[in-house]
Amino acid sequence: MKDGFARGDSRRGFLRHCSVLALAPAAAGVRAAAPARRIVVLGDSLSAEYGLARGSGWVALLERKLADEKLGAAVINASISGDTTSGGRSRLPALLKAHQPSHVVIELGGNDALRGLPLAMTRDNLQAMARSAKAAGAKVMLVGMQVPPNYGARYTQDFAALFESVAKDEGAALVPFLLAGIADGPQAERLFQPDRIHPTAEAHPRMLANVWPVMKPWLR
Repeated sequence: MKDGFARGDSRRGFLRHCSVLALAPAAAGVRAAAPARRIVVLGDSLSAEYGLARGSGWVALLERKLADEKLGAAVINASISGDTTSGGRSRLPALLKAHQPSHVVIELGGNDALRGLPLAMTRDNLQAMARSAKAAGAKVMLVGMQVPPNYGARYTQDFAALFESVAKDEGAALVPFLLAGIADGPQAERLFQPDRIHPTAEAHPRMLANVWPVMKPWLR
């Protein structure tokens, strides 16, 4: 064979080289501490990159932002398209146990409204999730959602208000409306996929821009 690694001496040299490479990550792991911040994002399709290329959603953009800002953090995106606050509540204990996060972002509630679920149930689930995360030693952020006016003025107001109410009661950080400047902006139609529910990739930097001013001080 023409490949130098076919010769015995070269093969032994190659194996020694591989051994050094294999040990390098372990040695580096001893020197470098794990990120002090572990952020679990518990969300629905708005955070799960529904209809988008992987890596283009706001959570992926958040990971890059944290790196650019030199804020050491590991981001675990535990979002599932179609999830409700009930689904998030049932999944959260296992996530807390598995990842032991320092911070938990709860972006749920929109599907509750789409399914016409009782607001009292949504509020109870959000509150239970916030309390579970705090009991596990994590700081909590709620990411609020709003519904269109065709749901009725009372329902629209009460739905938006429940995020603020839970955040206040539980001492959680609050992003009032994830889709601010998108769903209520002048280019709303262009910033949504054909289903008119899920934002396009173009809208996700704006979604991150809505989250970041609240998140940056919250991470300290």
